[in-house]
Amino acid sequence: MKLLDTGIIYLIADSPWVSPIHCVPKKGGITVVTNKNDELVPTRTITGWRVCIDYRKLNEATAKDHFPLPFMDQMLERLAGNKYFCFLDGFSGYFQIPINPNDQEKTTFTCPFGTYAYRRMPFGLCNASATFQRCMLAIFHDMIQESVKVFMDDFSVFRNSFDTCLNNLDKMLQRCKDAHLVLNWEKCHFMVKEGIVLGHKVSSTGLEVDKAKIDVISKLPPLLISKVLEAFSDMPVFTDVLLKTSQKLLDL
Repeated sequence: MKLLDTGIIYLIADSPWVSPIHCVPKKGGITVVTNKNDELVPTRTITGWRVCIDYRKLNEATAKDHFPLPFMDQMLERLAGNKYFCFLDGFSGYFQIPINPNDQEKTTFTCPFGTYAYRRMPFGLCNASATFQRCMLAIFHDMIQESVKVFMDDFSVFRNSFDTCLNNLDKMLQRCKDAHLVLNWEKCHFMVKEGIVLGHKVSSTGLEVDKAKIDVISKLPPLLISKVLEAFSDMPVFTDVLLKTSQKLLDL
């Protein structure tokens, strides 16, 4: 109903591309909680639900967009070692990308209220991430290397000088205003000395593993843990996770 009221979707009679609906938990801002070791760990709380559509039929017929996403390790290495950071989060980022009117019927989905199509880019499309990343790089193209890092709808402003970081933040916010790019203030953190980016803690001292991720991994069943470690063993500073969880794996 919210999507319908805001005009993001509209009622459509039928479409040969109709797809089923699926809802997943949506995480909100960061809340500090205490784990079993009495350590304060920043954790994202579940605040609602995100509507996703099973677009496998449409994705199979879609020409794939191979626009590259940033390398996570390079992004984290560039952020680490700086003294000041601003972490910004796009508000309903995908919905800020309009869909060509001729292609909107292809996004049709069915639910108990009827069949609807999207006017804005939804989750689940195989080219959605590449399309969004291309748009963000077009907006911040002259700021990417020196003062801003962009990974989808996560924006990081950084610098060693407080004044320089503040000036970069001002420039970025003005660029967002000019491009009509909306931010989620609940997930934005300004002029801080450390923060969590893509599962890693960045600060002037370098990179650390997010303790919340370690807690999640340590609670997984043994077989699933081994698959997770194998999948992420090449990630930066993930060796720390292997060392810290190895004893727990043996105990399990």
